[in-house]
Amino acid sequence: MWFPKLLMSNQICFQDNAAYADERRRLCTADPQTLSTWQFNRFNQMLAKILPSNRFYREKLGCDELQLKTLEELGELPFTFKDELLGNERVQGLPAHLTYSPERYIRFHQTSGTRGRPLVVLDTAVDWGWWLQTWQYVLDAAQIGPGSRCLLAFSFGPFIGFWSAFDAVVARGAMAIPTGGMSTLGRLELLRSTNANAIFCTPSYALHLAEIAIENQIDVASLGVRKIVVAGEPGGSVPAIREQISSFWNADVIDHGGASEVGPWGFSDPLGRGLYVVESEFIVEFLAVDSGRSANEGELAELVLTNLGRIGSPIIRYRTGDLVRPTWNDDQACRFVLLQGGVLGRSDDMMVIRGVNIFPSSVEQILRSFPEVIEYRMTVHKHGVMDRLLIEVEDRLSDPVRIQDELRLRLGLRIEVKSVQMGTLPRFEGKGRRFVDKR
Repeated sequence: MWFPKLLMSNQICFQDNAAYADERRRLCTADPQTLSTWQFNRFNQMLAKILPSNRFYREKLGCDELQLKTLEELGELPFTFKDELLGNERVQGLPAHLTYSPERYIRFHQTSGTRGRPLVVLDTAVDWGWWLQTWQYVLDAAQIGPGSRCLLAFSFGPFIGFWSAFDAVVARGAMAIPTGGMSTLGRLELLRSTNANAIFCTPSYALHLAEIAIENQIDVASLGVRKIVVAGEPGGSVPAIREQISSFWNADVIDHGGASEVGPWGFSDPLGRGLYVVESEFIVEFLAVDSGRSANEGELAELVLTNLGRIGSPIIRYRTGDLVRPTWNDDQACRFVLLQGGVLGRSDDMMVIRGVNIFPSSVEQILRSFPEVIEYRMTVHKHGVMDRLLIEVEDRLSDPVRIQDELRLRLGLRIEVKSVQMGTLPRFEGKGRRFVDKR
C-alpha cells in the first residue's frame, strides 16, 4: 500500500521511486484472482473509512457501516450520477459527498462545465497524494523520467487535470515547465529555449500549436519534442488524429483518461490500441448500451468506475457516460482491461441519422484524415424524429464535396459539409467544443 508523506505545511511530498515502480508492475501483471482480492480489500477498507461520516453515501447506501462478503456484491449497490452530485451541493458550493469537514481539504477544483454547471471537487492532502501516485501509470506509459523536460500547455485554471499533471511530473523527478497565460507563439518559443522534450496538452491544441508554427515558419519536428501526452478529448486514441499529431511533431502520442469526479483512471497502450484502466486503483464495470446488463468483450458499453484511494471524495459505481469497448488481455504484458480505441464517445452525444447511430468521434476520425482540413465544427439539431448534422470546415482546398463523398462512403450517410473562411472557427486550449448539440 502506498502512503504519501506529509510536510508541516500539510502539502504532499510524494516522490516516485523504484519501490513504487515495482509495485505498479506487480499489480499491472497480476492474475485476475490476485487483482480481484486486492480490489476487494481496498474497497472494504474504503467503506470502513467513509462510513458513517460521509453523509452522502451513508444515506445512499442506507447504513452506518458496510463490509462486502464478495466483490460481486458491489453490483447490488446503487449507481452514482453526476446530477446527484450537482443536485446535492451544500451551502457555499461545497459538494455533498465529502467524508470530512471542509477544514481537512487543501485542493479546490471544478469540472470544465462543458456539459452544464461546473461541479466542485475537493481533495485532502492524502487524496492528492493518491492522484500523483495513480498518475505515475501515465508517466510510465510516456517514459517520462528524471531528466525529462515537460512543457504543460495549459492555462492552469480550476480544472484539476492541469494541476495533477504538473505535480505528478515533479514527483517523477522531471522538470515541469508551466505556460499559463502565454500565447501559442510564446509557448512555441519557450519550447525552443528550454529544449523541452515532452508536451502535455489536448489533442486539438497539439494540432493548433503545429498550425501556428507553420504560419510562423517554425519546423516543430526539429524542436526535439519526442513525447506528447494528451487527454480531454477522444482524439488521443483515434488513429487519424494520432498520426496527424505524430507526423507534425515527429513524436510519440500518449493518451490518458481521467475525470475530476473520479481521478486519473486510464493510461495509453504502447501499441496505440487504446487505454488501459488502472485497475489497482479503480474497480471498473461495463454496462451494455443496448440492454444495461454487464457487457461482453468487445461490446459497446458505458464505463462505470469506483475509485479506491480517494477517501475524502469517494465515488462508488459512478456512471461516467463514456462509451467504450472492453477487451481482457491475459496474454499481454499488462493484464488490466484494455478499452479498444479509448473513449469512443459520450452516451448523450450519440446521433441517429436516418436510422444509423453515429458518434462525433467517428466523424472526427474521417475529417482528420484530410490534412487540408485545419478546423471544423459539427452542429446537430432535430429534423422530425431524426437528427440532422451540418459540418463546417476550414479547408485549404475549399472543396467540401470530396469530404461529403468520403463520409458517405465510410458511414453510408449523406452529411452536409460546408466550407468556411480560414480562421473563422474557434480554437481551444482546453477541451474542444466542436460538437454543438441543438437538440
